[in-house]
Amino acid sequence: MNSPAQGPALNVVILAAGKGTRMRSNLPKVLHPVAHKPMVAHVIETAQQLGASATQLIFGHGAEQLKQRLASYPVNWIEQAEQLGTGHAVQQAIPAIADNDTVLILYGDVPLTRKETLERLLAAKGDSALALLTVTLPDPSGYGRIVRSTEGKVLGIVEHKDATPEQHTIQEVNTGIMAADGKALKRWLSALNNNNAQGEYYLTDIVAMAEQEGVEIATAQPSSIAEVEGANNRVQLAALERAYQQRQAEALMLNGATLMDPTRIDVRGSVEIGNDVVVDVNVIFEGKVVLGEGVVIEANCILRDCTLGNGVRIKANSIIEGAVLAEGAQAGPFARLRPGAELAKNAAVGNFVEMKKSYLGEGAKAGHLTYLGDTTVGAGANIGAGTITCNYDGVNKHQTIIGDHAFIGSNSSLVAPVTIGNYATTGAGSVITSAVEDKTLAVGRAKQRNIHGWKRPEKNS
Repeated sequence: MNSPAQGPALNVVILAAGKGTRMRSNLPKVLHPVAHKPMVAHVIETAQQLGASATQLIFGHGAEQLKQRLASYPVNWIEQAEQLGTGHAVQQAIPAIADNDTVLILYGDVPLTRKETLERLLAAKGDSALALLTVTLPDPSGYGRIVRSTEGKVLGIVEHKDATPEQHTIQEVNTGIMAADGKALKRWLSALNNNNAQGEYYLTDIVAMAEQEGVEIATAQPSSIAEVEGANNRVQLAALERAYQQRQAEALMLNGATLMDPTRIDVRGSVEIGNDVVVDVNVIFEGKVVLGEGVVIEANCILRDCTLGNGVRIKANSIIEGAVLAEGAQAGPFARLRPGAELAKNAAVGNFVEMKKSYLGEGAKAGHLTYLGDTTVGAGANIGAGTITCNYDGVNKHQTIIGDHAFIGSNSSLVAPVTIGNYATTGAGSVITSAVEDKTLAVGRAKQRNIHGWKRPEKNS
């Protein structure tokens, strides 16, 4: 029995060989970040989302840096030893292109093109051998114009410097992003020449070749201009960052979040939210963040790789990293929850409290100036101000166990490994070095002496 016929495979070619001189940087241009991720990584991830069977990365400058930074991405590395134009760059990929491939050509410094836009381009291509992503600009100066017939058929691309005054009025321009049949693309690429002032091989020349062959050239357009903008300098890079963040803010609001100022949050990863989330200004999300319903994030907080249950409140100026907070828990202001910190339902930490690899039980509280490391705190316990768990002996970390409803007096030092029982109490200022039984008071401090008639030192004359 014959297997069903397979459709053409999607083969993505990403041009990433440029040095980026105008960035004035030792970092290759495509490694400059948008939302803390290299521009080219955004492009590779979009190719993956499209279901590309292969991704060819054309590299040149900064090969070692590129390979180190992008080591986790499944790309086929193809070197463009000399940078002789966009056509020359794609020519390097010819051995990796099959005749029956659909080839999508993208750019490593154009990070904001949406998956949906590229799906439209591929759909517009249909059975045509070539499709172009074009964009209509209010000011098209400097861009190659899309020249069409009176019937709307694409006739070619005219560069700005070569355009007639009438063609200068055309606002539809070429973005460089295109999709083509593998067999036709290889034929056109092989026919390119560098008979121009720059001595380069231009990818755009294949459009004229296609038109001369009678190919009906399809087109599609992005939803916004930012999708096809690149970055040649840091001013343009900053503009891409703002466009990306505006997109993230809009998505959060459409999914049920209230942003007190949508221009003053940064998303540098992914954020999953429930209904009625409220986010104040200057909040940064990094990694994977999950926010339940009714979560409130006050101003100037950083949330990184954390999960917050329904009704959690993070007060101002707090850092929450690798932590899990259950329903109704609170942290801050000025709290720091490090990886492995976990707050149970309605637990709370307050001003200048730091937790690391520690669990705070249901309804337990640590209100002020406290460090909890490698610690398990039972339900309803109260941790007084200035308490620290001394969990490190200079070589190894040790556990502190604090029972349900224990009361830890202010300025206590709990020297691990140590266990404080249920309903136990430690006196303020105590150094606790051995186990405290349930319902027991432990006082571990030096006896106070009052010295009468003591004379204060005086300053030497």
